[in-house]
Amino acid sequence: MPPKLKLQCHFVLIVLAALRGDSRYLELQDAADYDPLLLFSASPKRDLPGEQPYRRALRCLDMLSLPGQFTFTAARPQLHCAAFFIGEAEELLSIHFDLVSIDCMRGDFLKVFDGWILKGEKFPSSQDHPLPTTERYTDFCESGFSRRTIRSSQNVAMIFFRVHEPGNGFTLTIKTDPNLFPCNVISQTPSGRFTLVVPHQHRNCSFSIIYPVEIKISALTLGHVHGLQLKKPSAGCGGIGDFVELLGGTGLDPSKMMPLADLCYPFHGPAQMKIGCDNSVVRMVSSGKHINRVTFEYHQLEPYELENPTGNSIPEFCSSGL
Repeated sequence: MPPKLKLQCHFVLIVLAALRGDSRYLELQDAADYDPLLLFSASPKRDLPGEQPYRRALRCLDMLSLPGQFTFTAARPQLHCAAFFIGEAEELLSIHFDLVSIDCMRGDFLKVFDGWILKGEKFPSSQDHPLPTTERYTDFCESGFSRRTIRSSQNVAMIFFRVHEPGNGFTLTIKTDPNLFPCNVISQTPSGRFTLVVPHQHRNCSFSIIYPVEIKISALTLGHVHGLQLKKPSAGCGGIGDFVELLGGTGLDPSKMMPLADLCYPFHGPAQMKIGCDNSVVRMVSSGKHINRVTFEYHQLEPYELENPTGNSIPEFCSSGL
C-alpha cells in the first residue's frame, strides 16, 4: 500500500474511533456501512489546465484530499455527517456553496469549521488559531448565500451537516490557493521535509504528523540564544519569546499534548527525536520580533522501532498507542 494511502486509512480509523465517542459533534451510527479503504483514492488526481474539474458524490462520512466539485444527496435521513478536507502543506482551501437544498426549519444544518475537530479537540488549537472558536464556524442556516465562499486559514477544513428529507442535499466546490507562509499544517504523508517560517509575526504555528515518527531538525533560526533540553516542570523555554517545542499525544489538539523537548537556540543540526505517539507535532512560538525558521525531516517509525526504542526517544508517554 502506498505510504500516502496508509496515512489516510490510518487517520480514517482515528476518525471512526473518535466519532463513536463524541455525540456532541457527530455520532456515527452506521460505521459498518463505511470501509475506510474506500474513503480515499489510492492515486488522487489533480486538475490539469483545460480539464474538467473532478466530480463525485459526497458520503455522509468522507475525507477529501483533492479539489473538485462534490454533491451530497440524502437517500434517507442522515443526521450525523461530516466531511474532512485536506490540501498540501503550502495550500489554503476555499469551500464554495454552488447549490444548497436543506430545510433549516426542520433541523437540517450545514456548517463549515475552519480546521478539524474530533472528540472535542481542535486543530489548530485555540492557542494557535487567529480566530476565537465561535468565529471559526460558518452556519449556512444563519448566513445563507451571503457567505457563499469560505476560505480556510490552513490546509485543513471540514463541514458538519444534517439532512432529514430524502432527495435534499447540497453541492460544493473545493479549490486551493497558494499559502506563502504556511503556519498550521497537518501532513498528508507519514514522511517528508518541511521548513516552517514565521516572519515577524506574533503567532504560534504547529506542524502535525498523525503517526509515530522520528523527527530530525537540521536547522533552526531564532532571535536569541539558549539551550536544548528535555522538558522539565521547572525548566524549558516557556519564559522565552521565541522557541520550538516537540509535542506528542493521542489526540488532535496540540495544546493538550505532552511537551517533550524545547529548542531555544539557533543551530545547524541535526537534533533528532523518536516520538512513539499517534500524533507528533513541531510547534513554533514566535514573539513577532524576529524571522524564525525551522527545517526538519520526519519519517514513520517502523514496528520494530516502537517495540525496541533506542537513543533519544519518548516511548513511555505514548505506550498505550503503540
